Amino acid sequence: MYTAVVDPGKISQVLGLHRRVVSMEQLEEQVVAGLPKASLGAVARYVYGNSPDAAALMQRVIPAATFHRRGEELKPQESERVERLARVIATAEHVWDSADDARAFLSTPHAMLGGERPIVVALTELGARRVENLLWSLFHGLAA
Repeated sequence: MYTAVVDPGKISQVLGLHRRVVSMEQLEEQVVAGLPKASLGAVARYVYGNSPDAAALMQRVIPAATFHRRGEELKPQESERVERLARVIATAEHVWDSADDARAFLSTPHAMLGGERPIVVALTELGARRVENLLWSLFHGLAA
């Protein structure tokens, strides 16, 4: 199992944060304080663009009615879910060294994930760990 961490600046970029994050501590502070609501849309569009799949992903993370009731910021628990997806996306982009290849990987069912799309598996903490482990195995050239 791999525990490598992707650059927190890349994670903040995926989140669409205006304030540049340079450490995991800064990223954690931002998550605990509550990410901007727009971060959820930024993460979904990073993978799916403006397709209906982006809206469906957003709904799976935070139901639409709940999302619309939020002020400008997400609650810490919601922020953790959004950051988790951003971290998986940033890891995929690091491993594939291409945003397009990372998007293809994340949105295509994978046999090692029970035929599920990696971005969907990553909706849970344990699922995200499975996807990250698969990505690092691919990165290091190990049989996935």
